[in-house]
Amino acid sequence: MNPAVRRQTIADALHRTACRLPDKLAIVCGQTRWTYAEFNALVSRLAAGLNRIGIGEGDKVAVLARNSHGFAALRFALARRGAVLVPINFMLKAEEVAYILRHAGARTLATDSGLAALARDAAALDTLVGQFIWLPSEDASEPIDGMHRFEDLASCSDPLPPAGTQSTDLAQIVYTSGTESMPKGAMLTHEAVLWQYVSCVINAEIAEQDRTLHALPLYHCAQLDVFFGPAIYIGSSNVITGKPTPDNLLALLEQHQITSFFAPPTVWIALLRSPLFDADRLAHLAKGYYGASIMPVEVLKELASRLPRVRLWNLYGQTEIAPLATMLAPEDQLRKPGSCGKAVINVETRVVNDAMQDVAPGEVGEIVHRSPHLMLGYFNDPERTEAAFAGGWFHSGDLATVDEEGYISVVDRKKDMIKTGGENVASREVEEMIYRLPAVSEVAVIGLPDPKWVEAVTAVIVLKAGQNLTEAEVVAHCHEHMAHFKAPKRVVFTDALPKNPSGKLLKRELRQRYSPA
Repeated sequence: MNPAVRRQTIADALHRTACRLPDKLAIVCGQTRWTYAEFNALVSRLAAGLNRIGIGEGDKVAVLARNSHGFAALRFALARRGAVLVPINFMLKAEEVAYILRHAGARTLATDSGLAALARDAAALDTLVGQFIWLPSEDASEPIDGMHRFEDLASCSDPLPPAGTQSTDLAQIVYTSGTESMPKGAMLTHEAVLWQYVSCVINAEIAEQDRTLHALPLYHCAQLDVFFGPAIYIGSSNVITGKPTPDNLLALLEQHQITSFFAPPTVWIALLRSPLFDADRLAHLAKGYYGASIMPVEVLKELASRLPRVRLWNLYGQTEIAPLATMLAPEDQLRKPGSCGKAVINVETRVVNDAMQDVAPGEVGEIVHRSPHLMLGYFNDPERTEAAFAGGWFHSGDLATVDEEGYISVVDRKKDMIKTGGENVASREVEEMIYRLPAVSEVAVIGLPDPKWVEAVTAVIVLKAGQNLTEAEVVAHCHEHMAHFKAPKRVVFTDALPKNPSGKLLKRELRQRYSPA
């Protein structure tokens, strides 16, 4: 039997939607408008163009770009060619980007005009990158000399080699920060991503009639794979923007009569606080999604009051599970505030103690999962892969409780991950950076509640005897060497850090001590 008879890849999902809905509007970005038939045909030509410049099956292609129709097309063209997508956070510094390029072994880097300088600087730092692809932006922009132009690749008339890609093949490596200072590359297959699409369609009620605004970065698995991918899979119409400012979002929500929108709590809060906010302008909005952190209860109440027609979902997960794991449904938002809900249809989730036994209601344990969504493992990192799957379950690193009805609430993080403004920050990475300052004796980095960031990166520092250091100096040092979102929003100086008798740092006590009253 020809394997293509039963094949289901990310690219096949687009092709089948184009067969079902050829004339339906698929993509809107700036002045660009593509039907599903046009989008699918362009993706095939682009895949042929990728082949022409030497990109083959299994090759790693990194993308450092803001949201655009070019990014959207490249995502599916890489899948059609059988290449592996490596999306990169464009807020990283050159040395951080270079680490990912080196670790993944990427030889091709796609970028846009606004990020071309960062892309070139990073590629020059002892990476294997030998060629660049220029992607068009939402607004008119000039191509960059020395880069393969998107339009040239997407007009390729060469025949595309027969696809050897199967559903079990690697589709993407998505890098995520943990407690370690260096990021890990989660390896996700086509079938893992597609099973996750199914869960999103069913549990998050993503539907063919949706008109969805994709405004949060597509480099992030939440926007890419919880919303954009499932919307293409089911046949929604998609508006893409790389400018998630309140003014732009409110204008696009009204102009395109958007019915479905995802954003972390910080963005929802910014929309509510905008002087341009007018519920009547959002009359078509019916589905609202949030994730990355818990929505403050008072904000939930305000959203329910000011946008009473909007049903809200809280989606919880992580990169390693593609990323959706659990969901809190609209009817439970105010009944179970702060909860991340229950496992979605294709995930089995437990909260367990160190002996892998289910905890009793109210007891704290670790969230673990089994699911076809899950990654194969961490790229070139067998030790951390083995640790993550100890006991036959994937260990999330998140600590949680379960109530009598089975609803899960995250209470802490084993990995000390701070979720600030929708971005993950590993506390140890920031601590390592601050320890480079000669005056620092000890430092603990924690996340504290904040009305703007939800969690604000906070550094608690003990200085060496006779040394001086200011908050401004600490922040400036971090800004120089790290992405700005990782830098502390607040610095506290103290005489000693709290520890238990065995010398373990008590970060929970620091959170209690320094949290706003």
